[in-house]
Amino acid sequence: MSRTTTRTTSRTTGRTALLAAIGLITATGATATVMTTTAGAAAAGCKVEYQITNQWNSGFGANVVVTNTGDPLSAWTLQWSYAGDQKVTQGWNATITQSGAAVTAKNLSYNGSLATGGSTSFGFNGSYSGTNAVPATFTLNGVTCNGATQPPTTPPTTPPTTPPTTPPTTPPTTPPTTPPPAGTKADNPYAGARVYVNPEWSAKAAAEPGGTKVSNQPTGVWLDRTAAIAGVNGGMGLRDHLDRALVQKGTGELVVQLVIYNLPGRDCAALASNGELGPTEIDRYKTQYIDPIAAILADPKYAGLRIVTTVEIDSLPNLVTNVSGRPTATANCDVMKANGNYVKGVGYALNKLGSIANVYNYVDAGHHGWLGWDDNFGPSAELFKQAATAEGSTVSKVHGFIVNTANYSALKEDHFKIEDSVNGVSVRQSKWVDWNRYTDELSYAQAMRAKLVSIGFDANLGMLIDTSRNGWGGTARPSGPGALTNVDTYVNGGRYDRRIHLGNWCNQSGAGLGERPQAAPAAGIDAYVWMKPPGESDGASKEIPNDEGKGFDRMCDPTYTGNARNGNSMSGALPDAPLSGKWFSAQFQELLKNAHPAL
Repeated sequence: MSRTTTRTTSRTTGRTALLAAIGLITATGATATVMTTTAGAAAAGCKVEYQITNQWNSGFGANVVVTNTGDPLSAWTLQWSYAGDQKVTQGWNATITQSGAAVTAKNLSYNGSLATGGSTSFGFNGSYSGTNAVPATFTLNGVTCNGATQPPTTPPTTPPTTPPTTPPTTPPTTPPTTPPPAGTKADNPYAGARVYVNPEWSAKAAAEPGGTKVSNQPTGVWLDRTAAIAGVNGGMGLRDHLDRALVQKGTGELVVQLVIYNLPGRDCAALASNGELGPTEIDRYKTQYIDPIAAILADPKYAGLRIVTTVEIDSLPNLVTNVSGRPTATANCDVMKANGNYVKGVGYALNKLGSIANVYNYVDAGHHGWLGWDDNFGPSAELFKQAATAEGSTVSKVHGFIVNTANYSALKEDHFKIEDSVNGVSVRQSKWVDWNRYTDELSYAQAMRAKLVSIGFDANLGMLIDTSRNGWGGTARPSGPGALTNVDTYVNGGRYDRRIHLGNWCNQSGAGLGERPQAAPAAGIDAYVWMKPPGESDGASKEIPNDEGKGFDRMCDPTYTGNARNGNSMSGALPDAPLSGKWFSAQFQELLKNAHPAL
């Protein structure tokens, strides 16, 4: 794939740029069920289920289900205290505050009413050190839970709880995501939802030594040719995946991640990821590829799934960076710019898929090592808008954008900033940064989001960052800044991204798994995702005949000494790689070894 150098409120009510309401991705961990009673004007009782759904070095995710076993309630307040130093950092589906060890969760306007036997849920992420014990006691509307349904005492005029006098360090987020009001989409589809685990990828990962540590992680399902809709060589097709997703969904919310990837003349600046459709086959793209996908996604059977579509990576940015007038121009990209079929195809896909109520379109926005320069950044944003308003589409059909798809750019470089200088020389002048405006994907994604909003995209726009292969851990990971000898020693000694050059994109040596998938981890970011399934090749390291239209790109050859797109540097690719999308065991093992956070 050519990656070339040169929310939690309803969609209608809005989300600020600083929203970081973190959702649940996995469904494993500690649980507790507490039977509770409530006080008030009615006989009251409830059951509380507190589940730790995900836990990492210093953080955790939790889901809380409140079931009313007494008379109907019109409002509720749930409280508990932690025995340790747990702190709620962000939440959804409830107003959550904390004072010391005491936590208070109050209903929102849409989920305050609970009929007898009715349930509602909310979730949050938190931090901790030491142990992370499940709370032993809960109170609902001020009365300690004991499992009995008891008659009311004299009803208080107001709930007998006192809100915390000190707000948490990070303001809680309160808008709903599950369920959003009728006729609207969840602002962040990932918040409060689990994400589909592709059983085909999971089986391959689990069969690898050490692979069971990550084989339950959600990854993208790639529809990279027309035949993939029905299934290739006996493999699962789109309906098979959606049917399996319904099983995984159960009674909760579930996101299914699809990669829409079959434009005419696909990836005009590379060969390893060329596709089946020629440059002029836009009608075939519409009628034989997008239309059948849309028909399946619109099946009412799947209306309860949150379907995320990442739309056509590797293509639109090439119309800015790899056309005539640029040193990295290719004839193929000039053709695709002239015929307009990238813009038409993306516009058609956005319009067709975005018209389905439970589909969330995220458009590819490259990565910072491709579009982070001034002469690439603004023009790319304008081109994205052009595509989003083509073929009957509007910007409202774009739920967000995705960056770093199938790439290796570090999520966050901690040891140097773009504003730094060494002996009066700016970091931007280092050979690695090379006048780029950004040092990592998080800063780039947030800046691209702001730019897109400024030119007319929804103020609630969300971003996804593919962290499947940008961990850069292992023994080579720097623990601090580089030497201050000069700007290059400073940057090179401290950077996590150990590629030879930012323009290297194929099966990179030394790469590792990045942050595990998680919802709303930072301002403006809907989720970190593993859209590229770890272990699937970027391209063959030598020419391999095939019927998929995939050529041999020298950037996948470990002996290649480079071109203008990577500063005439070595490719940094691993040897003996299969065709793109095929399982590459050696790469998977390297990703495990160099994972950060470590497994």
